[in-house]
Amino acid sequence: MSDTLAPDRTGNPAPLGLMGFGMTTILLNFHNAGFFPLDSMILSMGIFYGGLAQVVAGVMEWKKGNTFAATAFTSYGMFWLSLVTLVVLPKAGLGVAAPSGLAMPVYLAMWGVFTLVLFIGTLRLNRALQVVFGSLVLLFALLAIGDAQGSAAIGKIAGWEGLFCGSSAVYAGLAQVLNEVYGKTVWPLGPVVK
Repeated sequence: MSDTLAPDRTGNPAPLGLMGFGMTTILLNFHNAGFFPLDSMILSMGIFYGGLAQVVAGVMEWKKGNTFAATAFTSYGMFWLSLVTLVVLPKAGLGVAAPSGLAMPVYLAMWGVFTLVLFIGTLRLNRALQVVFGSLVLLFALLAIGDAQGSAAIGKIAGWEGLFCGSSAVYAGLAQVLNEVYGKTVWPLGPVVK
């Protein structure tokens, strides 16, 4: 048996993870901005594209040895699954109370702290990811503050900021696809000099 390793010929899972995150974030924040109610379309995206697709992307990144992306995609996939569960279980009458008091703001704040640490990691990656993670830190802060204060105005501002955040993730995902397909920079990601 040879000790040589076969070259990795698997595709880049990052666009899948970024698109799952970005598109689901956009849809939820259309709701937060006041365009339509929280409905089964958003919840379905949260389960399947925001949730399961990101977990799959995270596992694929783990296989490639990319700790940052494996941690980010798997964690945010689980965020979407847990968020949908927090919404659906009480509505399904399964005897579980909806989060009350400071529970939801603390949940959102913990995700904000986690995201802030990942943002620090993006300082070694590229400008596009810095925008995604930086705007996500701001989004979690706005959502936590708005929920803690019961402020519809802050929630609406969070919705607009979330539309920007989700769009930046979609850009980063599609840029990677187009750049790979064309073999050159079609949409720049802003590489960082290390």
